[in-house]
Amino acid sequence: MIIYKDIITGDELLSDTFKIIDVGDGLWEVDLKKVTKGGDNFVLEGANPSAEGEDAEEGGDTENKQQVLDIEDQFRLNKMEGGMDKKAFTSDLKAYIKRLNNKLKAEPDGETKSKEFQSGAAAALKKLSANVADYDIYMGESMSSEGMYILVNFREDGITPFATIWKHGLKEEKV
Repeated sequence: MIIYKDIITGDELLSDTFKIIDVGDGLWEVDLKKVTKGGDNFVLEGANPSAEGEDAEEGGDTENKQQVLDIEDQFRLNKMEGGMDKKAFTSDLKAYIKRLNNKLKAEPDGETKSKEFQSGAAAALKKLSANVADYDIYMGESMSSEGMYILVNFREDGITPFATIWKHGLKEEKV
């Protein structure tokens, strides 16, 4: 399995178990799912929930359950409540692009990576800034202001969540 980490903070953000789509301009879209977290309650095969004093349809304790994104649960991402306005978001994104570009230049074969990143960064910035109101914004486990924002939106069906991630801002680690 491959774990993708934020190249700046080292936070784990993604793995190859997710469906990753390269949408151009240095961005990946990752299909997500909603999962139920908390209130774990399982019934052994052959057990009768009604005989155990539980409602068979509810499956027990529903008060501690909540729907979260699978990527949020697996990689301990933190949602930025309240989102951001377009001006602040664009400013933060420009600063991130600059940090990422400097980090790429410092790597072996950095000039090539940097040029590839820069060729799509402006178009990606424009696209992301135009749609900032549609995104839920997540940060890595460290909550570092230096790190990448994971931008979550919904597909045209309004049901299927997906994340937008900078592919050049990730480093692969095989586990």
